[in-house]
Amino acid sequence: MRIALAQITSGTEPSANLALVAEQSAAAADAGAELVIFPEATMCRFGVPLGPVAEPLDGPWGRGVGDVARDHGITVVAGMFTPGDEGRVRNTLVIADPDGDLIGYEKIHLYDAFGFKESRTVQAGDDVVTFDIDETAVGVATCYDIRFPALFTALADRGAQLIVVPASWGAGDGKLEQWRTLAAARALDSGCFVVALGQAVPDDPDVAGSSAPTGIGHSLVVGPFGNVHTELGDDPELAVIDLDFTEVDRARASIAVLANRRPIE
Repeated sequence: MRIALAQITSGTEPSANLALVAEQSAAAADAGAELVIFPEATMCRFGVPLGPVAEPLDGPWGRGVGDVARDHGITVVAGMFTPGDEGRVRNTLVIADPDGDLIGYEKIHLYDAFGFKESRTVQAGDDVVTFDIDETAVGVATCYDIRFPALFTALADRGAQLIVVPASWGAGDGKLEQWRTLAAARALDSGCFVVALGQAVPDDPDVAGSSAPTGIGHSLVVGPFGNVHTELGDDPELAVIDLDFTEVDRARASIAVLANRRPIE
């Protein structure tokens, strides 16, 4: 499968961010990609009120992503915000297939860590989500989810061979090293390719230096043996990568952590 990593910096205007999704998706499709992955918070960056921009999955912004996918014959995954209960939003991934049909994943694990409290304004989801591209199952997770191994083994149990993790990773001491380690660990846990796709480092130093998680770049493609196939830098970039899923078969046969699991009580 040929995939594209769209490491972008999203702003605060959803329509401008949707135009960036269209531009990058067109370039990915022209390069032969079947799937293009955008970061968490593509619709609107963190650090500003999210309630005013939240829309239903099939609202104008989500439908716009669906139109982009249909126009270019490519599957698109991008982070957006949908309405939740009691004035909160849901941190949602919109997944648009080449027919323009939409499904959503609502982030399960909320980022109440490192001085940030996502749960104040965001409502957690509950459902594990996979989708298919041809005959390959793809799992989804979002940012802080990458710290929770059970989600990744659950996705593998549902048939995933590739797990995409859109993120807007928070900066700080040791955070890049943790990002790399966690992506490799989750690939090893699940016997999957893991694509950890982050926001680029913001151009505005005030945004980059805020307490909100606004991105550190360094998007990764990690193979099921824990080997890094690709790592991007700090800046916006579109990278096109070919994945060979026979590597998943070899890893699961030789390491066999999924097959060798025993229940722990």
